[in-house]
Order: sequence, then C-alpha cells, then structure tokens
Amino acid sequence: MLKWLIALFLVVLLLGIARPRLSAWLRLGRLPGDLRFRLRGREYLFPFVSVLLLSLLASLLMRLL
Repeated sequence: MLKWLIALFLVVLLLGIARPRLSAWLRLGRLPGDLRFRLRGREYLFPFVSVLLLSLLASLLMRLL
C-alpha cells in the first residue's frame, strides 16, 4: 500500500511540474467548448472539452492495458 502511495505522489508531482509545458503544447484549456471568462478582475476557466478528451484518453489507455 505504501509503494502505491509513493508512486501516486511521484506521478502527481511530475505532472504538476510538467503541466505548464504540456498545456501549452497540447493547448488544454483553449479548445472550442472550454469556457473562459473574466469577472471582477479574476479569470475563470471551465475546461469542459479538455476534461472530456483527457477522460477519453485515460479510458482508452486503461482498456489497452
């Protein structure tokens, strides 16, 4: 159990470090269907299509494994 927890922590850490580069490269959050709006000086992002595509990719990957 501890090995899985450490592995999960490392994966989340690496994805957190690589996320800015990956989102710029994959254009996540900027796809058609992702909502972005500004209200009272703050920017809000609702990446509906990006989450849908990532979920589909994860589902296909799990089926192949």
